[in-house]
Order: sequence, then C-alpha cells, then structure tokens
Amino acid sequence: MIKLQSWRPVAITMTSIAALVATANHSAQAAGKMTFVSQGGAYQEAQTKAILDPAAKQLGITIAQDSIPDAWPQVKAQGATGKPIWDVIDTPTSNCLRGGREGLIEKLDFSKMPNAASIPEKYRTPYSVAYEFYSTVIGYNKKTLKKVPQNWADFWNVKGFPGTRALRNDPQTVLEAALLADGVPRDKLYPLDVDRAFKKLEQIKPDIAVWWTSGGQSAQLLHDGEVDMEMIWNGRASAVRKDNPDIAFTYNDGILQNTQLCILKNAPNLQTAVRFVDVAVSPDLQANLPTYIDYGPGNPAAYKTGKISAARAAELPSAPENAAKQALMSEEWWASDAGIQAKARWLKFMQQ
Repeated sequence: MIKLQSWRPVAITMTSIAALVATANHSAQAAGKMTFVSQGGAYQEAQTKAILDPAAKQLGITIAQDSIPDAWPQVKAQGATGKPIWDVIDTPTSNCLRGGREGLIEKLDFSKMPNAASIPEKYRTPYSVAYEFYSTVIGYNKKTLKKVPQNWADFWNVKGFPGTRALRNDPQTVLEAALLADGVPRDKLYPLDVDRAFKKLEQIKPDIAVWWTSGGQSAQLLHDGEVDMEMIWNGRASAVRKDNPDIAFTYNDGILQNTQLCILKNAPNLQTAVRFVDVAVSPDLQANLPTYIDYGPGNPAAYKTGKISAARAAELPSAPENAAKQALMSEEWWASDAGIQAKARWLKFMQQ
C-alpha cells in the first residue's frame, strides 16, 4: 500500500503506474498458483493436511483444489480444448500412462525434479511419480474361522478353509489373485496369463457369496459378518479392525498399488506444477501422510526420516517389510491392449 502524505504533492505518471503493475505481476508470478485434483473424501482431507498445505507454504504458492472420482474423462475433455484448467492430478498410474501416450499428459524432466528422480524406477513412469500406496489384501474374521487364510491359495481352498467369501467385481487385482492362488510367483505375474486366471476363477466362482463393487460395501460385509473372508483394501480393513477386534488382514500375497502425480499437457501453471510435484514427493512431506490416513508414502525414503515409528510402519502397505510380501501391480500392463481386452472379457465372465 502507498500512503500519500497531504503536505507533499505526488505526481502519478503513466511510467510509475506501469512500474507498479509490472512489480505486482512479478510478485504474483513469483508466488505462483495451481490447481490440484484428487478423489475427494477423507483421503483428500488427509493429503491436504499432510502434503498440500505444507507444500503451498514451502513454495509460497496458492493451491486450488478440485475432486472427482475418475479424472480420465475430464483429462480427455480438457485436452481436446488445448487449454486445460487443471494442473496436477492424483490418479491411477494407468491414466498417466494412457494420457502420456495420447498427448494429454506432460512428460516429466526428472533432471529438474531431484525428489522425484530419487524414487525407485519401478515406482514411476516417464509421465508420473508415485504419490501414495495402498494394497489389496485378504481380510478375515478370526472369530468365525477355525483356520485363517494367509495367501490366495488358502482363499481358493474352500474345503481346507471353510467360510463365506467375497471378491471384488473388477478384473484388476482379481486376476492377479487367481494366478497367485494357482502358484505363479509374485515377481512373474506379468504379462498376466489371462486364460489361466479365468480358469482358476471358474473354480471358485460358485463359492463367492458377494462380488462387491465399492470399498464401503467391502467394509460393511466384513463388519456385519456377512462374509468370513474377502478381498479388501488395507485402509478399509484397518478401519473395520478399529471397530471390531475380531477382524484382521494380512499383507502376505497382497497386491501393492499406488496412485501417481502427473501434470496435464499445456497446464496453465506448468512451472509451478513441476515444482509442486517434486516437493509433494519429498521424503519429509511424504512422511506426514500416515499421521492422517492408513496409506503408505509413495517415496520409500519417507521411512528414513524418523517421522514414522517402527510400529506405524508395520501397519503400512509400502513399508519395505510389507512391500516385500506383495506383488506390485503393473498398471502399464492394464493400460495395454491385453489389459483392455481382459476387462472386456471380465464383463462376459460375470454375466455367465
């Protein structure tokens, strides 16, 4: 603010006005702004406290937020205009890969992103970098089962492990579980043997009481005792366990998944977006996430910051000991023609 003192006349010229405008514009650019998009709910609230607010403060920028369950249709729509309104999205890796191939997502220059570059290659793509991890696991009721399943082979063994069962109504993770149950090693899953997976699914299909379609439904099934064991996301299982100590789950044979950060092609605030993504995956900010939600940091270095206790790490899907027990989902395979065909085949399988 400029304070004009009455006893001294001030001449305001066009030159001085232009200088003030230029200074204001420079300050706005220096501060920066961007739009971040995620899936909403408790998850987005958690990341706001853990990562978005600290990143905004560290970078001196303003972060506007939007939320949508599935960002892909909007990515396509905004890309078609050539002038997207979003900058950074938190989305399944397959969307980042597909968007990159279709010219809708920016290719990242990791030489300018030291934090992102330090993340293991298996946790990033040319267009994106891991942001948070979750797992598809086997959840079960210790009270109602005489023997609890510890892997997918046990889950498929309906005679040796009697009890009501539920699986997700989606081929992703279910095909992997079927192959693991059939003896395929975790590190040899991809490319998926789709014929073998569906053959194994035919064996257990008559014994599946419910094919669930949402995380909330899966949690309710276990919480209310409608099923004794089921495929479930670790965060949902943890929430049920807090309310019912008879509920447990295992990371053994889990399917480790992540969402990743990517930047829209021609993002309106591209340089700010690049700076944000790198800070958002820094070990220090990533280590904040488990304080607010049962998801694991996308950057494994977060476990070395001292912010995450050993007890808390043991509960998280991406902790090194837990990750070693799981198969890492290949979103690249699911984004390929073979993956798309497997999804189409799934619809026919469920209709039979």
